[in-house]
Amino acid sequence: MADDPIAVNVITGFLGSGKTTLLQRLLRAPELADTAVLVNEFGEVGLDHILLERVDETTVLLQSGCLCCTIRGDLSTAIRDLYDRRERGRVPPFRRLVIETTGLADPAPIVATLGAEPTIRRHFRLGNVIAVVDAPNGAANLDSYPESVKQAAVADRLVVSKTDIADPAAVAGLRERLRRLNPTAAQIESGRDGVAPSALLTDDLYDPAGRSAEVRRWLAEAADEPDGHAHDVNRHGADIAAFCLSPDEPLDWTAFGVWLTMLLNRHGPNVLRVKGLLHIAGVATPVVVHGVQHVIHAPVHLDAWPDGRARTRLVFITRGLPREAVAASLAAFNRLAAGDTAGGYSKKRVQPHAH
Repeated sequence: MADDPIAVNVITGFLGSGKTTLLQRLLRAPELADTAVLVNEFGEVGLDHILLERVDETTVLLQSGCLCCTIRGDLSTAIRDLYDRRERGRVPPFRRLVIETTGLADPAPIVATLGAEPTIRRHFRLGNVIAVVDAPNGAANLDSYPESVKQAAVADRLVVSKTDIADPAAVAGLRERLRRLNPTAAQIESGRDGVAPSALLTDDLYDPAGRSAEVRRWLAEAADEPDGHAHDVNRHGADIAAFCLSPDEPLDWTAFGVWLTMLLNRHGPNVLRVKGLLHIAGVATPVVVHGVQHVIHAPVHLDAWPDGRARTRLVFITRGLPREAVAASLAAFNRLAAGDTAGGYSKKRVQPHAH
């Protein structure tokens, strides 16, 4: 529908990982004809062979129909300007926006930009965050560069590149390490699996066509860790851990919203990712929450439990924040809500929000 928010996909990856090559492939796809792309410089993307015409000094139209623009100034200004030109008919209409980050970029501030300004928040929504990790150097980068760990930790899709020039055992080891770092992210080997635009840029949590499949995949990964214990995935003390919380009792919605807001207010930079399916007291169907650091996106209500089990499952990726502390804090809030309705919580429906 014309009034639907425009999905924004973020492509990130460490220096030399192959994200520009991935972007080049995607820009050739006819199904991306209704896509706009924001890049730091045209020269980095190598558009000469797929450029159709120059619209103005910052914008080119590609043969596939994609619109490609360079970022001048800050990102929020670039997004607002691009939308304004779309509305005025100065550039072709687009229904999707892709942002390519620099190799050393932290993708979290980019995600935060989408929720920080009312104008952007009204017209755009987060789609998928895609991190490219190259097979020959990925493990070494994870060991040595915290930016690489952060990029992989916040991703919804992990593209393992250059597998054709890497030892198969090393590829398998890297993929297992990435799975432990970010258990809910789908992994794609760009050389073997191919990189279909639909696998990366659609079927996200807020896309009705892919919503249930996305959540079922989260649950399948969480089920692999039945004890819910955390895994330290970095050998050099970055203290990144992924863990799953699955309380037995339904959650009080208001208490959960207050708890999550307070958790992010105090520990936001260290809560890299949170994804989960919530069993809310008095609600028959599940509520999905999804966030990156301080930013929690609007809850999504599903029509049914994807696996038939009415139980909360929350997957966290944290830095220096132990599972035990998070679990104890959530349990305390839930006990308080269950034991005393006069304990300061209003029973009206509220939504968790970011600080």
